Amino acid sequence: MFVSEISREELQLLPLVRFPGAIHVIDTPKQADRWFEQLKKYPVLGFDTETRPSFIKGRVNRVALLQLATGTDAYLFRLCKMTMPGDLIALLSDPGILKVGAAIRNDLDVLRRSARIHPKGFVDLQDMMKEFDIKNVGLAKMAGIIMGIRISKSQQLSNWENGILTEAQQKYAATDAWACYEIYQKLTR
Repeated sequence: MFVSEISREELQLLPLVRFPGAIHVIDTPKQADRWFEQLKKYPVLGFDTETRPSFIKGRVNRVALLQLATGTDAYLFRLCKMTMPGDLIALLSDPGILKVGAAIRNDLDVLRRSARIHPKGFVDLQDMMKEFDIKNVGLAKMAGIIMGIRISKSQQLSNWENGILTEAQQKYAATDAWACYEIYQKLTR
C-alpha cells in the first residue's frame, strides 16, 4: 500500500504543501479560553511542540510553543508568554481526545516536568509506521510516503521565543501539527 522508504531526492520532487487553514496564535490565557470549547469537540488533534534550540549539550529549554491542529484550524499556544492554562492541561490529560504527533516522547517528557501534566490519549505516528512496514519515521518523510507531499523544515531551528512569531514560523508550526493529523486520518481510513 505504501512504500517503506523515500529518498531525499524523491522527496524533493513532491509538491511543497503548507497548512491551508486558519492559524490562531494564542499568547494570553484570555485568548486560550476562547478556543477550548471548540477544541474539546474534536476526537482527534494533530500535536507538536517547538522549543528554542539549545546548542549546549545536556541543556533542554522549556516548550515555547504547543501546536494542536485539525484539518481546517491550527492553534498555536505560546507557552513562552503565559503559564500553561488549566484547560490545556485538562485537554492534554484527556484520554478521550487523541493527540497525534511524531516522535513525541521528548515533547511529553518536557511537558511532564515543566507543567506537571499527566498526558493521556497520545498516539506516536512513529509507532504506527511499524504496522505499515514504513522505515522512514521522520515527519517530512512520513508526509512524503503517506500523503505524497513535501513539507518544509526550514524554520525548525528558529527562535520560538521571539516576541512575535513570523508568518514563516506560524506556517511551519501549523503545518507540522496538521501533517500529523492528516497522516493519522489517512492511516486509519
